[in-house]
Amino acid sequence: MKRREALKLLAAAAALPLLSHEAFSMFRAVHQELAKTPALRTLNSQQNATITAISELIIPQTDTPGAKAARVNEFIDLIITDWYNDNERTNFIEGLADVDASSQKLFGKDFVNASPDQQMQILTELDKEMVSMHAAAKGQPEEDEEEKFFASMKQLTLVGYYTSQIGFEQELHQEIIPPRHAGCVLLAPEAAK
Repeated sequence: MKRREALKLLAAAAALPLLSHEAFSMFRAVHQELAKTPALRTLNSQQNATITAISELIIPQTDTPGAKAARVNEFIDLIITDWYNDNERTNFIEGLADVDASSQKLFGKDFVNASPDQQMQILTELDKEMVSMHAAAKGQPEEDEEEKFFASMKQLTLVGYYTSQIGFEQELHQEIIPPRHAGCVLLAPEAAK
């Protein structure tokens, strides 16, 4: 399965169980790249803070870790860097800017500096717009990329979280079976004794 196919599947999937084993393995591979590349590749610090805040509101820490602990922000940065084309990436970044613009208009401060209640008010409004757009789009041509920002943000948050070790093992109580086998390795001389 190619990355573009996985993104199309992600966009069409309403729930994580619809991901094929191959798509799940591809998204798990993104998580395994995070340790190697802890620095952001596309997002600036403000955009990263906004994504972190939004994803943590979507999947907050409860008795299990939330989106921030699962490094969903870094997962999203990698996806928009390596998997999105230039137009998709630009539209996603513009969607983040629109969140800050809405927060500035309503509260006189960026989204990350707004109170939790103010942040929830903005996300609730974005969610209502997303639902009404989906209802209006039934039978219509596919909506513009700009209109899909919050839907993409939610999908990336959910997939980023539930394909992470934290989300899959601690939240879903499932065991991740490695997608590949490392094979036999030689034992160190002291271990062979």
